[in-house]
Formats: sequence, structure tokens, C-alpha cells
Amino acid sequence: MSLNAGDKVIFKIFRYDPAKDKAPYFKDYEVTIEKKGMMVLDALNQIKWHIDGSLSFRRSCREGVCGSDGMNINGMNTTSCMAHVDDYNSNVLIIKPLPGLPVIKDLVCDFVDFFDKYYAVKPYLIEKTPPPGTERLQSIEDRAKLDGLYECILCGCCSSSCPSYWADRDYLGPSALLNATRFVLDTRDEGSDERLDTVNNIHGVWRCHTILNCIHACPKELNPTKAIASLQKEILKRTY
Repeated sequence: MSLNAGDKVIFKIFRYDPAKDKAPYFKDYEVTIEKKGMMVLDALNQIKWHIDGSLSFRRSCREGVCGSDGMNINGMNTTSCMAHVDDYNSNVLIIKPLPGLPVIKDLVCDFVDFFDKYYAVKPYLIEKTPPPGTERLQSIEDRAKLDGLYECILCGCCSSSCPSYWADRDYLGPSALLNATRFVLDTRDEGSDERLDTVNNIHGVWRCHTILNCIHACPKELNPTKAIASLQKEILKRTY
């Protein structure tokens, strides 16, 4: 359905304040479409600023770069600043926090474990030889190997969509493993062996069951499953 300025949409939003609520619940808000192509984040701001100031959610750049506003909209993980209200072909939207993550309040989740796993793969260039004095040059072909990897915005949509991530709390998850791939495939990096040691276990690349939820959930259209397969190939190359 096409929504135009002045149309009404019902937002059913997950609410939970552990300081006062015994259990989570959903609350309905009627939002007026301000303009065609209105983003979900704009609607949440309208609720926060004009209807119910107690609603909590994260947002920052509103340009699909910071990844702070990841949430579940009508059953699909995405970032609210990249989702148009029109995209869901409905005048009712159900908004929930990202699944599999502890809820701090309303749509705000605890990302401590998520980022601990990200840091565990050492997501930075590791140098063991002295720098050349200028910059570490890279060919156009080698640089192209990083396409589809460096664009990750750490929104958590992929990892929180993964049943293996829900089931195994030690699993590094699609996001951390994609970021590990970004540096393992970087020809300027000299820390691949130690990084591969970190992911070469049942809680790393071998936990992935290629369910593919992570691909559908990524708002940047990246492919974590393919990245994990690349890590598996790199490990096998070093083994055999």
C-alpha cells in the first residue's frame, strides 16, 4: 500500500522498563505520515517528541552509517533510519528490540557482549615489520577484496538474527567474523595467523550452519555467510 502525507499508521511498540514493569508489553501509537517516503526513525521521533517522551531507543547519524538504531520491524531486523514506513505495505508496524540481546529499556539493548566479541577478533591492522616511512600501498585488485566487508556498521542486525548466536552464547557471531575477514584478506595486515587462531574453533567459524538469516538482516546488503566461508578456506589453506 502507498502511504501519503496525512495518512495514519499504528505503531505497536515493545515497552519494558525493568525499574517499574513486571513484564514487557506492547503499546499502540498512532502516527501521522508527514511526507511520502517517511522513515521509521522519523515516526519514532514523532512519538518520542510529541506523544510519549518516555519511549527509549537509540539513534545518532540517521544516515545508515552509525548502526545505533538497529531494531526488529515487522519481524525483520534492520536500522530504522534505512527503513521507510512504506516498505512494509501495512498501516500497522510492530517494533521490537533486536532479538537475542538483553533489553535495557524498551528498544535499547545491551551490546557489551556483542562488542566484546568484535574486539576479540582484533579488528585493526596488525604490523610486525617496520613501516615503509610513508603509507602501506595496496593494489587496486587487493583493495577490491575488501569490498563487501569494510562497510559493516556494527548495528548487530546480523548476529541478533542468527539462531546459532542465540543458542551458543560463546559464538562470535556473523558480525565479528565478517570483520575478522576484512582484516584477514587485507594484504597490508600481518596478524592473520593469530586472528585465524581466534576464530578456528567450535565457537568461531565452525559454529556457522549457513542458515543465511544474517544475509537477509543486513541493512547494508553484506554477506556474512560468504565472509565466514572465506575464513574457513583460509584456515584450511594453512592446515593443508
